[in-house]
Amino acid sequence: MEKKVLITGATGSTGRNAVNRLLDLGISVRAMVHRIDRRSDELEKRGVQVVQGDISVFDDVSNALEGISAAYYVYPITIGGIIESTAFFAQAALEQNVCHILNMSQISARRISKSHAAQNHWVAERIFDRSGVPVTHIRPTFFAEWTTYFAGEIRENDRLTLPFGNAKYAPVTAEDQGNVIAAILANPSAHAGKTYPLFGPVELTQYDVAEILSEVLGRKITYASMEIPEFAEYLKDKRSDYHIQHITAVAQDCRDGLFSGTNDFIEEITGKIPTGMLEFITSRKEIFQ
Repeated sequence: MEKKVLITGATGSTGRNAVNRLLDLGISVRAMVHRIDRRSDELEKRGVQVVQGDISVFDDVSNALEGISAAYYVYPITIGGIIESTAFFAQAALEQNVCHILNMSQISARRISKSHAAQNHWVAERIFDRSGVPVTHIRPTFFAEWTTYFAGEIRENDRLTLPFGNAKYAPVTAEDQGNVIAAILANPSAHAGKTYPLFGPVELTQYDVAEILSEVLGRKITYASMEIPEFAEYLKDKRSDYHIQHITAVAQDCRDGLFSGTNDFIEEITGKIPTGMLEFITSRKEIFQ
């Protein structure tokens, strides 16, 4: 079979970066997108085969996987339904003779998680493990992109508000994850059956991140550490109930140290040292100004 890779969530942060790297490697890519828009049009212009479909619809997934040698599976963290979607994806991959699945999980995925989404990710991992299709799981800590989600408040109030207290973790960029995804899908047999926790290069508190923002922007940015119930109220009209329940549960996990740690997996898999927060924020300086 000619090597052809399916990237789900291809216009999202990790999927888009994985497509970029796969194209650099000369690997044929099919992108599964939820809607046809400017972003999917740009992919087509670059030679990517675009298919529109819903990752929660069995026939859509089956059609997207036809003729695919390896596939990246990612499900939105903002909504429920991952367990059924995973079962559809695993069965369709089996029927279509897909040789490998790379599954985006999360570092908080575990049987006893208080987050419904994190617990569901753990169950989804077990479904893939039992599917008969070789699988690799990646489990990133919090994305560096979390800082950009609150860029409006940074611009308007010179304040970064998050519920992580004084916890330390090493934010990991979507680009580094995309590079990992591409490297694994380019040579999947070397990674079958493995689970990779993914971290950025240096553990930081949000006070540290605020100092980096201050340095890059040339003005004082303050980290306002919000208590978790207060942060849930803050998100009430901004996120779904499912997403809020997840964020509040993993905020406590973060405070308890679950998201902490570093390792060399990104460098070992991609040959590239992961991006630090100074470089990341500097590259996006304009959105915070």
